[in-house]
Amino acid sequence: MTARQSSVKPRRPLYPVDMQPDLKMTDDLDMRRRRAAYRAHHRGTKEMDVLVGRYADARLATFSFDDLARFERLLTIPDPVLQQWILSGAGFDGSEFEDVVIDMRVFHGLLEKAAKKL
Repeated sequence: MTARQSSVKPRRPLYPVDMQPDLKMTDDLDMRRRRAAYRAHHRGTKEMDVLVGRYADARLATFSFDDLARFERLLTIPDPVLQQWILSGAGFDGSEFEDVVIDMRVFHGLLEKAAKKL
């Protein structure tokens, strides 16, 4: 046997998904919620960890599949941009995240609920 050849076979998963009949779509959704919560709490700056993480703790459990997908896309926005959107309330008008950012601002008391409806 040469140095390039290996006698070690690649490992296969111990329990493939098709062997887990009790695995449901909700399990996938729960896993995505846990990942999103982790990413929300580990943004890179303490301020954003608090702002986005606390919001995620309060709202993720109620998010539908589509809401969660949009929140996951929101988490890809760089911290300085997202922080400006949340704290100053400027720059997000017309984006797909407008209602999420408004909800975050209301959640943190940065925007009155009455002003949200205007």
